[in-house]
Amino acid sequence: MRSPVLNVTRSILGQPWHWRGGAVDGIDANFEADDLVAQLLLARGCPRDGIEAHRTPTIRAFMPDPSIFRDMDRAAERLADAVQGGEKVTIFGDYDVDGATSAALLIRLLRMLGLEAGAYIPDRLMEGYGPSGEALLRIGEGGSRLIVTVDCGAQAFEALQLASDAGLEVIVVDHHKCAVALPRAFALVNPNRLDEEEGAAHGHLAAVGVAFLLGAALIRVLRQRGWFSSRAEPRLMDLLDIVALGTVADVASLRGLNRAFVAQGIKVMAGRRNIGLAALIEASRLERAPTCTDLGFALGPRINAGGRVGKSDLGVRLLTTEDRDEARTIAAELDRLNEERRAIEKLVQEQAEELADRLANRSVPVVAGTGWHPGVIGIVAGRLKEKLGRPALVIALDEAGIGKGSGRSISGVDLGAAILAAKDMGLLVAGGGHAMAAGVTVAPGGVDALADFLDDRLASDVSRARDDRALLLDAVVAPGGVTPSLVEALEAGGPYGAGWPSPRIAAGAVRVIRADVVGNGHVRTVVSGRDGRSIKTIAFRAADNALGQSLLGAGPDRTLWIAGRPKIDDWGNRPAAELHVEDAAWAD
Repeated sequence: MRSPVLNVTRSILGQPWHWRGGAVDGIDANFEADDLVAQLLLARGCPRDGIEAHRTPTIRAFMPDPSIFRDMDRAAERLADAVQGGEKVTIFGDYDVDGATSAALLIRLLRMLGLEAGAYIPDRLMEGYGPSGEALLRIGEGGSRLIVTVDCGAQAFEALQLASDAGLEVIVVDHHKCAVALPRAFALVNPNRLDEEEGAAHGHLAAVGVAFLLGAALIRVLRQRGWFSSRAEPRLMDLLDIVALGTVADVASLRGLNRAFVAQGIKVMAGRRNIGLAALIEASRLERAPTCTDLGFALGPRINAGGRVGKSDLGVRLLTTEDRDEARTIAAELDRLNEERRAIEKLVQEQAEELADRLANRSVPVVAGTGWHPGVIGIVAGRLKEKLGRPALVIALDEAGIGKGSGRSISGVDLGAAILAAKDMGLLVAGGGHAMAAGVTVAPGGVDALADFLDDRLASDVSRARDDRALLLDAVVAPGGVTPSLVEALEAGGPYGAGWPSPRIAAGAVRVIRADVVGNGHVRTVVSGRDGRSIKTIAFRAADNALGQSLLGAGPDRTLWIAGRPKIDDWGNRPAAELHVEDAAWAD
């Protein structure tokens, strides 16, 4: 039994505080070197012999031989034939950031190789997720006999059969969970195929990461064929900015190769060589080099906005354009659409939360509403998951009662596998996903049966995951220790994101000097410690929960420990540190 940090066995949000990785006093018990970064790496599961590789992650250190993946060589050989033969090729991508970046990566690479490939991104509302037989046949009629689907296709049995019957060759590049049977494709490259062996270790890759590996395999085949004897070999590394964006935006675990993709991709992005990305950075009002957080919360949502509430192909067009004026126009449109998305999301979220409040006894709240915009239900599902601490599924019903749903899960609960099981039971028209996210199509009247199935199947997993819940800390500091230099030291253990969480510290004990509500329900405070130092804090979307109410009502006569992530506040004349509070505990 681990000793709780600061003796906090039940915080204001009802959880114990533990050291990350089971460490003692925030430091690995058997590690003697006084090295903060090494301590952060070890606490996140880095092996001792991998500290240097993880400290400065490079593609060379983590890149596998692409040939370990099933069908990879077959796909690369076929694409090489297309390049050398000047064939017409179309990249069929999903409408989210991972789909857009995957498509853009292959289009840009093929362009470097002298082949101008087309792009097809389905409309979220009119066509839905993944390739349809109608769309593939239409592409074939346009002259493309070779189609590459990216971030979709693993469950497209009927569509791929129709394409095959029509003489079309389809290469599937995906990362979503596969069934035992696979759809009929010329090649299906997916580390999450159930028959994968060595490649299964890379099941955490986003589709854009799989596309990058296919790109590497393609270049190798062409090199072996002597294709570059009279022409320059493209620099695949120049496309890592696109890979980083897709990886972070798809909330892929930042371990192994993904860690290298993001670390190196951010460096490439800082050079702003991609005209579209440079325009998007400008539209996002980022004056400094983008960080991993910016990819997830500034750039990614704007790319996504096109597929959610606008034109689905805007993201691919932005990332592949060579025209600066077009790039600025598209970036401005995506920025506008992102604001529109926020307004729509707020309305749906309010209604979904009201329904979810009535499902307190459900392990997996499933809420549905007529007229909800399908483009925001994934975001709302994520918000519900955060608020309730349980997986959540949000379903938008159309006038005919057909539901399009999106779900988000918590660590330890495989939602994607449950959705595939529901599909096998005949409870879904379509469905798929991965452990942390999934999508569904439900027939009229089928929501209640699906909700019952998910509740029964996942109840024990959810209960176990919630029982194991604890706030994991990396350090405890006095308020005066929350400084820009501390933030800088902690950031050296990054990039941080899904599967590689950013450092969390506890500070205190503190008294609340001032507290108010700002923005969309955020609680802002100024707190002071026994060392006489004060710091600014903010607890996002906390005004209506126990944490926010405690901070607002604490007053100067009670003391608390506050826990969260230290960040740089650069709004003033000189950078200062602040704490983004995620939990608190009474100290008196």
